[in-house]
Amino acid sequence: MLTINFRETLIKWYNLNKRDLPWRKTKDPYKIWLSEIIFQQTRIEQGIAYYERFTASFPTINDLAESQEDEVLKLWQGLGYYSRARNLYSTAKLIVNQYNSIFPNQFEDIIMLKGIGRYTAAAIASIAFNQPCPVADGNVMRFISRFLGIETTVNAVVTINEVLRFASTNMDIHNPGVFNSAMMEFGALFCKPKNPDCENCCFNSNCVAFNKNLVGMLPVKAKAVKQRTRFFNYLVIFINDDTEKKFHIHQRNQKDIWRQLYDFPLIETSSPVNPDELLQTPEWKNIFGNNEYEIIDSTHVFRHVLSHQIISAIFHKIHPKGEVALQPGFQLVSAEIFKTLAISKLIDNFRSDYSDWFQ
Repeated sequence: MLTINFRETLIKWYNLNKRDLPWRKTKDPYKIWLSEIIFQQTRIEQGIAYYERFTASFPTINDLAESQEDEVLKLWQGLGYYSRARNLYSTAKLIVNQYNSIFPNQFEDIIMLKGIGRYTAAAIASIAFNQPCPVADGNVMRFISRFLGIETTVNAVVTINEVLRFASTNMDIHNPGVFNSAMMEFGALFCKPKNPDCENCCFNSNCVAFNKNLVGMLPVKAKAVKQRTRFFNYLVIFINDDTEKKFHIHQRNQKDIWRQLYDFPLIETSSPVNPDELLQTPEWKNIFGNNEYEIIDSTHVFRHVLSHQIISAIFHKIHPKGEVALQPGFQLVSAEIFKTLAISKLIDNFRSDYSDWFQ
């Protein structure tokens, strides 16, 4: 049995400690949706600048829908999980075309939109439309798992349902958006993954994890996803025309990471290879044929970690001595044009570290 009023205690803490965040100053479902999508896999500190750039570039859902997908991907550059940006763009177009630019106001309709799951739909419905839909993001799952002492795996259906039942029972049905925001904020700021200040927590008298010394063990984590390692060998092929230096690029369109972002000709190998070994691959011979070429320089190894894979990449600076036929789908661009295109964080890091290559 609770010996404190959970809701009152939570809201009191929230009113004293909540962060001043721009999307908390609006009921506009478009901006609330935008913030939720940006922060699905992004820290607040990193994402605020992205949110502000998006709302400046696309103040309304109509502005987003009428833009070009490449513009959206360019603004998204560096956030990762680019399917979020692609879904954001396609859903904006759907809302404009099928809902007459009016964001759906019922949870059941919101959750049917591409790229919106149960948590995001509940957040939008409660904050923008005052519907009593409890949320269960990672911060809430950690907070309530500890508070109730839930020892089943945090992503198990039974765990999620228990957290949602608790939240629903304690929710202020007249102001569900504030309650949900307070739950998420408490998990983010106080009931942190590591070293929470339990001694000074306003819930410690009722927190099962604190009273049973289980804080470090809860929530029970799911098994980590095994990451595979991939080895990328990028060929930065420079061509000097009459006016400026240009190089080969293309837009990735296969079902793989970084779809619709731009990169260089790529040879992927099953293990690290040195330049001499790279020259013997069928892919190299397919690109250059019998033409003469010269590897001017090679970079250090760039290590880029994604959720399910680790990329180990080397970039090779190449000047062909004869003509090199552009592969299908490739184009020649200047460094100035390349700056305007959406690229992965890996490519951006390379371009930054080796900016002299493009001068």
